[in-house]
Amino acid sequence: MTLAARLRAAFLKGHESDVALLSADSIDPRLTTDMVLAPAAVLIAVTDRPEPGLILTQRTAHLRKHAGQIAFPGGRVDETDKDEIDAALREAEEEIALPRDQVEIIGVSDRYKTFTGFDIAPVLGVVPPGLSLVPHAHEVADWFEMPLEYALDPDKQVKRWIEFQGAQRPYYEIMWNDRRIWGVTAAILVNLRKRLGW
Repeated sequence: MTLAARLRAAFLKGHESDVALLSADSIDPRLTTDMVLAPAAVLIAVTDRPEPGLILTQRTAHLRKHAGQIAFPGGRVDETDKDEIDAALREAEEEIALPRDQVEIIGVSDRYKTFTGFDIAPVLGVVPPGLSLVPHAHEVADWFEMPLEYALDPDKQVKRWIEFQGAQRPYYEIMWNDRRIWGVTAAILVNLRKRLGW
């Protein structure tokens, strides 16, 4: 069975089952009910290797939101996008020159609503290994590939707490080499792990 077929089967089974996602795992606890959220999408690009990888980017330090953080390629859904999948593919092409025709879409996973004003749809897709990716100088400082098995290992997805506005707020953190994956990106990976049953 191909990687795409295995992921699709696990993905469909996970979304058909009653997987319990905590509200804090899909909604930033700092979010207030009066905030208007912009639709956004990210691409969870899994490389088709015997040991699959996960493509992530490091955002440039001068960006207004999530500066310097590890993130999936992605961004706001534009009016010209057909849907969230189209937006995720467009953003990945713009940010790291990932050709959209090289992505086999698996599906759209659990949304994540952020304190910074976005309602994010994570789009899972499989890509060939060894693509010549080029970071967009303004938005992406670097890109890298980490093992998917490591990213989805529950022992590596550490729940931590931070004090914000007088209350303790939970968040997830994944450390890989010298990379710190946390916040929205880590939460999306936690949810994906639960859906895939990995």
